[in-house]
Amino acid sequence: MSEVKLAAQTRTEFGKGAARRIRRDAKVPGVLYGHGSDPIHLTLPGHDLLLALRTPNVLISLDIDGKTNELAIPKSVQRDPIKGFLEHVDLLLVKRGEKVTVEIPVHTEGELAAGGNLLEHVLNALPVEAEATHIPEAVTVSVEGLEAGASVLAKDIVLPSGVTLAVEEDAVVLQVLAAQAEEAPAGEEAAGEEAAEA
Repeated sequence: MSEVKLAAQTRTEFGKGAARRIRRDAKVPGVLYGHGSDPIHLTLPGHDLLLALRTPNVLISLDIDGKTNELAIPKSVQRDPIKGFLEHVDLLLVKRGEKVTVEIPVHTEGELAAGGNLLEHVLNALPVEAEATHIPEAVTVSVEGLEAGASVLAKDIVLPSGVTLAVEEDAVVLQVLAAQAEEAPAGEEAAGEEAAEA
């Protein structure tokens, strides 16, 4: 699990106007909370934060005002729905050795059995409990040769050492749906019926 260092400044201005000013300076407003402590309102470097968030559940080492260092993971990220830039981030304070519950992406490999069947991701991300400094980036599941009607349950997924499920063992993660027979266009059906009547 990679650790990303970010410099952060505490902020005392709040509201939409203050947030807009922060974003104009290519920075992102954020809040750090957890462990029963008062939330700390922060200003974070926009570009560096964007790069860090490309890694799911990235561990962020925050240098706050050059005085204190805290570890955090992203809990909630708000983006502009049109332009996609970061608007706000909520960070959860974590300690080394502490267990946290997070969702990790589920990747698949291999080909389904022939027949044009469809693979449905019932869960795009798998809830797990892991040590804050050892959160896996993703899990990979083989779907090689799976037939229609087959499913992969949470308990079927091999997790790295020290990582446990935070969801029911029998929860369906992936399932294979039978290919739908293509319907003939309406015009062809009508023509066939007329021919039958004749």
